[in-house]
Amino acid sequence: MANDKNPLEQLKDLVELKDQLEDIQRRMEDEIQAGVPAGGSFLASPFLKGFLAGYVVARLRSSALLGVAVGACTGMYAAQNYAVPNVENAVKDYMRSLRGGQK
Repeated sequence: MANDKNPLEQLKDLVELKDQLEDIQRRMEDEIQAGVPAGGSFLASPFLKGFLAGYVVARLRSSALLGVAVGACTGMYAAQNYAVPNVENAVKDYMRSLRGGQK
C-alpha cells in the first residue's frame, strides 16, 4: 500500500504524476488552439467542417443514425487530414455576392 513506501518513493511518484498531468494539460491546450485558429471563430474550426461533412454524408444514407455516425467520422477524418475550405469565408463571400458583388 501507499504507507509501505518510504517518503522518497512517494515523492517521486507524486512528481511523476504531476509531470503527467502537466503533459496532458499542455496537449489539451494545443488541441484547443489547433481547433480554432488565431483570429478565427467557431465557423472556421475543424469541428464544424467535420460536422457539416458528416451531415452531408448522413443525408445520403438511408438510415439516419448510421448515416450520422458514418458521416461524422468521415467529416472528422476529412477535416483533420485534408485542406477543407474555410466555411466562414465561403459563407461571407456568398453573402457579399448576394448583396451586389462587393468584396
